[in-house]
Amino acid sequence: MKPYGIRLRRACMAVAAAGLLITPAVAGSAQGATDPTRPAAAPSPNTEFRQLTPAVAAELDSAIRRVLHDARVPGVTVGLWAPGKGSYVKSFGVADKATGAPMTEGLRIRIGSETKTFTVTALLRLVDQGKIGLDDPIGKYVKGVPNGDRITLRELAGMRSGLFNYSEDPDFSKALFAHPDKPFTPRQLLDYSFKHGIQFQPDARFDYSNTNLVLLGLVIEKVTGRPLHEVVMRDVVRPAGLHRTLFPTGAKFPDPHAQGYTSQTASGRIENATDWNPSWAWAAGAMISDLQDLRGWAHTLATGALLTPATQAERLKTRPIGVTGAGYGLGIFDVQGWIGHNGSLPGYECLAVYLPQARATMVIVLNTDVLHDGQEPSTLFGEAVTRIVTPRHVYPGHTPSAPKGR
Repeated sequence: MKPYGIRLRRACMAVAAAGLLITPAVAGSAQGATDPTRPAAAPSPNTEFRQLTPAVAAELDSAIRRVLHDARVPGVTVGLWAPGKGSYVKSFGVADKATGAPMTEGLRIRIGSETKTFTVTALLRLVDQGKIGLDDPIGKYVKGVPNGDRITLRELAGMRSGLFNYSEDPDFSKALFAHPDKPFTPRQLLDYSFKHGIQFQPDARFDYSNTNLVLLGLVIEKVTGRPLHEVVMRDVVRPAGLHRTLFPTGAKFPDPHAQGYTSQTASGRIENATDWNPSWAWAAGAMISDLQDLRGWAHTLATGALLTPATQAERLKTRPIGVTGAGYGLGIFDVQGWIGHNGSLPGYECLAVYLPQARATMVIVLNTDVLHDGQEPSTLFGEAVTRIVTPRHVYPGHTPSAPKGR
């Protein structure tokens, strides 16, 4: 995405632009992506994922420390789990630059666009209940949407609506910069988008827009008659067995949590964004979680445990987004076989993905969103880790250069 202003960054790997929360892509369905219409191949854990021996752990330590240093990340926690291969969970750096308190795996962070996976799951559960249809027009539920009689819920969830991303509007950025503790309503966010009109006709192309998720959040509220945060917590978070994940309704951030640092500020200097009110991200990025809950969620999300097989198959039909070996489905991406999502908003980033071929999970959480050479730091960590443990499934989806010092 554009380097100015506030953005809830694109969704998936960040090779093409400072996306997400990042940017995935392919032709038809993504190269390396799971085709839900075909029987899944039997997992090959012996070849898809390296044994997490002490020697491999030492490689990981070195690679993670290198990214931490080069990208000037305050603190990061990396978790890897694969049946028969062992596990790797380790924290590096600090959670609080002022006190020097260390980063630890039990700290909560703001998860940004990972929230989209929860919102879309809530929507898809309503599909399974027969209360909505994916091909319903958004105008059936929300009035005043440009092209509302043509844009479908499927196109909103798949980032193909043509609606302008409100978080790229200069007036929105000014309002947030001026009062980062200010609450925003969904309708205010939509107003920033709708004044720009239609960017392209529905389904013409992929374009990551947080506006899409705000609209889906309003659909969920209208159909259920309940606030979005209550629906997500009761109908998604609790059934998934998550205990440290929440959808806040204000700036309150339960302890223990890491402090978050961003350069998305009026001055352009790095500042502490921990207590910024996340209402501006709402259905697109307001949630909070931690490493272990994201571990469980990555598996639940990728395997469709909360959905019918037919609906999960629809979700996993990825379509092109412009990055080799990557595609976007319905609030989910497939990048070189890794299925899940990432998240980035001022002060924090995360990556929570699952590799079916090895039944492996990777979760990365960190306390900055400051780009390094135009890339999300979560992407840099994801690349460094997968280059070592899954060389056939390197997360960013591009051919990496030789690691430094090797």
